[in-house]
Amino acid sequence: QVQLVESGGGLVQAGASLRLSCAASGGTFSIYPMGWFRQTPGKEREYVAAIGMSGVSTYYTGSVKGRFTISRDNAKKTVYLQMNSLKPEDTAVYYCAAERDWTKWNPTSYETYDHWGQGIQVTVSS
Repeated sequence: QVQLVESGGGLVQAGASLRLSCAASGGTFSIYPMGWFRQTPGKEREYVAAIGMSGVSTYYTGSVKGRFTISRDNAKKTVYLQMNSLKPEDTAVYYCAAERDWTKWNPTSYETYDHWGQGIQVTVSS
């Protein structure tokens, strides 16, 4: 069973940076595509970024492109989300997710991910 634990969230001012980490245990991390999603109260979970198994392929939603960077360290079984130039609209609970079967992976669809972390709050004040 794969377990995912996010860390690195918090309260920052607009323009600041944060780096989220998602540490995995169990399973074979190096063969799992990974994703980051976020959610605010009353809204559906929103895709933020995703990364392929090797880390070469990365994907971003338009609103974070150029500000956020997803990366992974397979040796440490950890995926990261570096968030720069944060805006108040980035405020949300952020979740990491793992997909066990890369053949059915759709980077942007939360429905295809098999395992989820518990989520971590990121709050950006104006």
